Amino acid sequence: MEAEGWYVDPFARHEARWFSEGTPTDLVRDGRSESHDPPDAGFTGPVETLPEAGDGSGEDLLRADEPTRDASSGDGPFQAFTDSGGSFV
Repeated sequence: MEAEGWYVDPFARHEARWFSEGTPTDLVRDGRSESHDPPDAGFTGPVETLPEAGDGSGEDLLRADEPTRDASSGDGPFQAFTDSGGSFV
């Protein structure tokens, strides 16, 4: 089976590089930031799997349809959009 997905960047320029059918692509990732960086020509080495983030259960993921905090509380990401009374500005 040929590599498909995120693997350690074999060129050591980024944390991870996307492989398609065993071939490194120009899609790279550093943390949560994705960008493009053309791979070096002639890659023939083995791919190295990325260390797992989390336990793989999905418990650390957030769902878009489940609010995680009350927007009217005045804290967190909503603070810049509310006045001192918690009303949206």
